[in-house]
Amino acid sequence: MKITLAQVAPKLNRSNLNAIVEIVKEKKNETDLIIFPELALNGYLLQDKLSEDAWNLDELSDLARQSDVVDIVVGAALRDKKVFRNTALYFHNKALLSKHFKVHLPNYGMFEEARYFSAGKEFESFFVGEKKVSMLVCEDLWNADMIHDLFLEDPDLIIVIAASPARGFHDEGLEIEDQWLSLLKSAALHVKATVVFVNRVGFEDGLGFWGGSCIIDKDAKIIAKVSKYDEIIKTFEVKI
Repeated sequence: MKITLAQVAPKLNRSNLNAIVEIVKEKKNETDLIIFPELALNGYLLQDKLSEDAWNLDELSDLARQSDVVDIVVGAALRDKKVFRNTALYFHNKALLSKHFKVHLPNYGMFEEARYFSAGKEFESFFVGEKKVSMLVCEDLWNADMIHDLFLEDPDLIIVIAASPARGFHDEGLEIEDQWLSLLKSAALHVKATVVFVNRVGFEDGLGFWGGSCIIDKDAKIIAKVSKYDEIIKTFEVKI
């Protein structure tokens, strides 16, 4: 299976949809699955712009049409009746196959997601052909019960999309990257699933996002990785 990590730097406006559609058009015949980061359709620090910039699903029909020959995973601020959700969307065969509302919304330090978004209530897996897939959004994986929940779901592929800011600099790299890799490897090893992590890059209002997107196999080995800080769109052959 060919998986494309789309480590992009979203803008804090709705222009991201057109940019993402263009990337998909360019890559769709070279890959089976292309994955964009958390809130890639909006940018991260929406705050009071959320009510104006959140998407309705019917506004994403052009993106859905691009999933005729390639599956697409993208993060979006989604309008869900009277509330807003931080959402992972999976498009397949010209339609939305599945969506995951972020369950664990960080509300500490630099994070204020619980102030603006409503949390999802459950984790659901779905099938793409014969492969079972689970999707998580960033903080979801940091919850103490998450790996057990994933173990019960028993997916073949775990997709984690993130907007993780850089913090904890040290001589060898980033403390936050070390922590993420520990969590991702633990999930892969205990669930016996391939884990794909796609984190954004770029800057928003003083926050710098570090990237470091990667793929980890069922034995917790990093089998693909892109560099930090740069916008990179790269395809890897992966056995699921």
